[in-house]
Amino acid sequence: MPVHPSADVDDTAEIGDGSSVWHLAQVRENARLGENCVIGRGAYVGSGVTMGDNCKIQNYALVYEPAVLEAGVFVGPAVVFTNDHYPRAVLPDGSLKSGHDWEPVGVTVREGASVGARSVCVAPVTIGRWALVAAGSVVTQDVPDFALVAGVPARRLRWVGKAGVPLVSEGGRWRCPHTGDHYIETNGVLAEDTQRTTTDDSRG
Repeated sequence: MPVHPSADVDDTAEIGDGSSVWHLAQVRENARLGENCVIGRGAYVGSGVTMGDNCKIQNYALVYEPAVLEAGVFVGPAVVFTNDHYPRAVLPDGSLKSGHDWEPVGVTVREGASVGARSVCVAPVTIGRWALVAAGSVVTQDVPDFALVAGVPARRLRWVGKAGVPLVSEGGRWRCPHTGDHYIETNGVLAEDTQRTTTDDSRG
């Protein structure tokens, strides 16, 4: 388990086999990283944050608790996951707030999803399976599975497949030009077409 000497990893954090924690990164108490995860330079993983296998947290990303990342999630450089509905440094009487004076809320990122560089995800939101958040976006609402969202606030522009490539419309259905996989859209929800595989295309 390569952990750079300059990294700050709490003794109670769980680091899965094959995972790496690089220069100046911080992994807080009771965080749980799956296998083969990469925590980049200067990244922050908050207390109790959970990550599935094969996740990548790029340089200087801030993943505040109680975020949950499923397997295969990509978090780009300088991304921020917030965790406070109504952030204040002080209470109404002017006294400094403590950890007991607010209730943390988290960002959930489902399997295979990617969050582009310098995006901000304002908790509580859920990023759907295999979704793609474009760089510089501000996510204030849940992102559907396979959605490509961009902007401030982020809105869906297109659908993407598991390869992250925009899908091609084929008369009510969608196809990934990279993998050949097919998808069906129903009432604004995209799902994999399990009845049609890439081998079907070879039959003419």
